[in-house]
Amino acid sequence: MTTFLYTHQACLEHDTGAYHPERADRLRSVLKALRAEAFAGLDRLEAPRATREHLMLAHPQGHVDHVLGSVPVEGLVMIDADTVVCPESGEAALRAAGAVVAAVDAVISGQARNAFCATRPPGHHAEADQAMGFCLFNNVVIAARHAQQAHGLRRVAIMDFDVHHGNGTQHLLEHDSSCLYASTHQMPLYPGTGDRHERGVGNIINAPLSPDSGSATFRAAMENTILPAIRTFDPELVLISAGFDAHQDDPLGGLNLVAEDFGWATSKLCQIAADCCDGRVVSTLEGGYDLDALGECSAAHVAALMAA
Repeated sequence: MTTFLYTHQACLEHDTGAYHPERADRLRSVLKALRAEAFAGLDRLEAPRATREHLMLAHPQGHVDHVLGSVPVEGLVMIDADTVVCPESGEAALRAAGAVVAAVDAVISGQARNAFCATRPPGHHAEADQAMGFCLFNNVVIAARHAQQAHGLRRVAIMDFDVHHGNGTQHLLEHDSSCLYASTHQMPLYPGTGDRHERGVGNIINAPLSPDSGSATFRAAMENTILPAIRTFDPELVLISAGFDAHQDDPLGGLNLVAEDFGWATSKLCQIAADCCDGRVVSTLEGGYDLDALGECSAAHVAALMAA
């Protein structure tokens, strides 16, 4: 089986304005890196459009209506202090959510071994009824809920190695023992959540890292805290919130990781998936704001998926 890559032109048309860090050039850098010969074996697919019902797996109808209703006919609209929508943003958000839904279907049905969704806007900061942190809808939670409701899965694990804590994912899942949320992230840093004492109903595993932590500290947190918790949970599907802003060159973070760290972490997660759930892994792009580093890290991540 192959690795599926989902993306869509609409995700390049989500315009956040001049100088905004979450810009279309991010996705261009990812896709450019994945055009290298080493990735010729990827099965490349167009992300379908999610339905409102898919979005409502994670969000109440009022939030869905508010976000999609905020999309302007022209110009840009701020829907929170740093989250921007333009006329194409609704379509981009539907494609980003649709990508993870299609990826879950493909992986669970056995069409693909694993999948990477190269889409934007990202999702892990979006809470049930609050768009924030560049995120409109929580794509990874939509993926988890879809896996459970459409395919009957009982246990879904989410690993988030973005430099910023996925407050939205934790908020949506902290009372749901059928999902495990595990995160490495810098602390202190936006959004201010993710203390190791935030445990939910025992299903939240936070491993905060101090500023300037490097590869050894990150890998120790993975080996000693994150990976054992995921393996003990015995997931039927592993989802990855793949943010690459913990890279040493990223302007929005203060950790000192390198691309090889993300490849290593991906391989470790794929090994758990191989042991627990026939290798089922779906990954979706979150942060990463240095364009060169983002391309390099995405390549390392996808190479590890393909090697699994």
